[in-house]
Amino acid sequence: MAGTKVNIRGRLHTSRAKGKQCFFVAREQQETVQCLAFVSEKVSKQMVKFIAHISKESIIDVEAEVVKVNEKIESCSQQNIELHARQVWVVSSSDPQLPLQIEDAGRKITDEEEGNFARVNQDTRLDNRVLDLRTPANQAIFRLEAGVCALFRETLAKKGFVEIHTPKIISAASEGGANVFKVSYFKGSAYLAQSPQLYKQMAIAADFDRVYTVGGVFRAEDSNTHRHLTEFVGLDLEMAFKFHYHEVVDVIGDLFTQMFKGLRDRYQNEIATVNQQFPHEPFKFLDPPLRLEFPEAVQMLREAGVEMGDEDDLSTPAEKLLGRLVKAKYDTDFFILDKFPLAVRPFYTMPDPNNSKHSNSYDMFMRGEEILSGAQRIHNAEYLMERAKHHGVDLKTISAYIDSFRYGCPPHAGGGIGMERVTMLYLGLENIRKTSMFPRDPKRLTP
Repeated sequence: MAGTKVNIRGRLHTSRAKGKQCFFVAREQQETVQCLAFVSEKVSKQMVKFIAHISKESIIDVEAEVVKVNEKIESCSQQNIELHARQVWVVSSSDPQLPLQIEDAGRKITDEEEGNFARVNQDTRLDNRVLDLRTPANQAIFRLEAGVCALFRETLAKKGFVEIHTPKIISAASEGGANVFKVSYFKGSAYLAQSPQLYKQMAIAADFDRVYTVGGVFRAEDSNTHRHLTEFVGLDLEMAFKFHYHEVVDVIGDLFTQMFKGLRDRYQNEIATVNQQFPHEPFKFLDPPLRLEFPEAVQMLREAGVEMGDEDDLSTPAEKLLGRLVKAKYDTDFFILDKFPLAVRPFYTMPDPNNSKHSNSYDMFMRGEEILSGAQRIHNAEYLMERAKHHGVDLKTISAYIDSFRYGCPPHAGGGIGMERVTMLYLGLENIRKTSMFPRDPKRLTP
């Protein structure tokens, strides 16, 4: 490469002029290269001055010669070369006043450096998301997140699943609950779907056998936590089985294994880029995945000093502690927890035929946080009505759901995954807003 002439287009990341020369860094997505313009036979004094006055973040074209450097350029992704610029053109200039500096937004700030550099807080980032998304780490996060979706689709397509698309405007709350957004619908009202579950199950009743869907999910929960959004992307699947719901658990477990392998093998550069700004432990998983039953988890937690009953649900702190205990004992960040107590699961969950206090339901966890909740569903209309009444659900609100099982439906199970949560936990990030391009939470509706 050394000595060759190149033409590149990128953004002016930083520049500093000194006398008759100007150093500047050109950035294209995750990649950066150092450039140097100096007065010579081929470069005029006016050109150097022109480059020095280009505002940061402007899009520029650079005609340059590639030069090998003796010392590595640590601050750029291209560390062994620099470009000696001959000419620079401005394609699109940026306002000189930026609401945040990209190098501040993209800098890893350790505790020792806290006072030396500007820290860009989360609201400033999200208010100016177009600029914030230009940092190398953000470029990498959303490329890897695209990989999560691609691998989900690819793996399930190989397993014979059909992609379906389900309505997001519905006549009644998806899960019979209160956490729904009500919207006006001509002369009446409708709701935004909390889950595509009803439609996934209808597809199974309609003989599609194995289905998945990728789409927006809406939750009107006033939760201002690090892991909740009011709108997120759901990766949902449903599958008929022949003999036992563990056929479905095996398929979902292997789906995660294939996704984790694909991310590890195809997105090494992105993982490394994120790690430079947000250091994290590499994600560990077993093949096949570790599977525990709920009573085993309760026992592990009790031995660690947590007081809980046999039929209590896991609290968020208990989930996190369980994740640490599992990591210490089995050296995996991903595991499946099977046989949840029936009392803590929704009305449509199939009870365990061998133990009336347990259910054929399961959650899956990454780094001690739940990323999938699923179960075998009740596929008999009469029994479904009985369980709904037991839970105090108004049958009128779920009549369409119940009716879908009146004409014969194979036994089936499934689950729903939050795309942003999987990306956040795989990369060891501390807030889901980092993995939602334009997040929606109770306090944010813009940009």
